[in-house]
Amino acid sequence: MCWDLVWLCLAALAAGAVNSIAGGGTLLTFPALLAGLSPLGAADAAVVANATSTVALVPGSLAGAWGYRREMERARRWLYLLAGPSLAGGVIGALLVTRLDPSYFAALVPWLLLTAALLFLAESFLPRKAAADSRPRPSSAGAVVGILVFQLLVAIYGGYFGAGASILILGALAALGIGDVNQMNALKTVLGSCINGTSVVVFIAEQKVAWRYALPMAAAAILGGYLGARLALVIRPRHTKALIAVIGLGLAAYFFLQR
Repeated sequence: MCWDLVWLCLAALAAGAVNSIAGGGTLLTFPALLAGLSPLGAADAAVVANATSTVALVPGSLAGAWGYRREMERARRWLYLLAGPSLAGGVIGALLVTRLDPSYFAALVPWLLLTAALLFLAESFLPRKAAADSRPRPSSAGAVVGILVFQLLVAIYGGYFGAGASILILGALAALGIGDVNQMNALKTVLGSCINGTSVVVFIAEQKVAWRYALPMAAAAILGGYLGARLALVIRPRHTKALIAVIGLGLAAYFFLQR
């Protein structure tokens, strides 16, 4: 039990760091928790591991959102636009996890891991566009509605599992024409906090959280987030995402073979 907790805290420490640098910490904490909770049975363990991972990592996300408060002053209009679908989708996704038969989520675990890993892999190889003009391009009403629907779907996915959701959020922000990288990262972090924050409320209300793991892991994730913010100055996020993608692909392969 003691060594299990040490291992989980180390996973949360690493997850907090990679979330600060590139995102994708769920790909580290979820499998670690799933292994630790295996005595519950595959289906129930998957649901509890997902809920506990979200609760453990959300304090670091909230801290990151606070750190971007200055950048949010210039991006407030976009936050007002996308916060509603983010909050609603987070609730819907979390309720899908807790209210449906746990075997459904357990069956989807390999596919969710594979999806998240492929998102990180694709993003790490895609060329970055220079953001010379930080002024947002005007979007038509139809395009805005489409982006709102897309953000709702992203939030549902984020509430259901979460890994890789930040990349999808960045895609929606790019479609809105937000060229300033700092504003995009600020919005991504705050919207991700909206999704995870509402998910946490649902998971707690549905009593799906293993608190004996969640609280110490949260402390470790906060420390990891701080260390990751320092490392972000010298490590390229693209390299970290590629590494996380490789880990995710390996985990997905493992869970596919266990079926």
